Amino acid sequence: MAAAPIASFLMIAYRTLCAVVGVALTALGLPLFASFFAYQRPGGEAPLLGGPHVHYFAATAGGALVGWGGALAAGAWRNELSRSLGTASAFALALLAVMRILAWFNGDYYTAGNLQRPLAAFFLIAALGFVWLRPPRTARKVAT
Repeated sequence: MAAAPIASFLMIAYRTLCAVVGVALTALGLPLFASFFAYQRPGGEAPLLGGPHVHYFAATAGGALVGWGGALAAGAWRNELSRSLGTASAFALALLAVMRILAWFNGDYYTAGNLQRPLAAFFLIAALGFVWLRPPRTARKVAT
């Protein structure tokens, strides 16, 4: 009897994690995407440090973040999508954490101080949340 409330709580926690991370990724991606257009505006100042290539790649990353965030937000509302989206997100977050750990060891990013380590920890904790809270597989319906 106690398993049903726990399973319900885990599903709510997982869907909440999908929604929160999805909204955060979208909120981070939109300004990156908009930076390209702000840079291209005649007489406009560069919102990011760097030239046209930096703004081009930032807009590309921003578009990807908006897409990823939208997919996670959709997974929060559609149970059949949330399991695979969460797994892919956990993998991507683990890759981002590894990148930050390697950047911290490298030393080329000394201007960021020790920011790389807490960011890596945050990404790994979020990835573990997607793995540990993932809902169980449901039986697939077979067409007859």
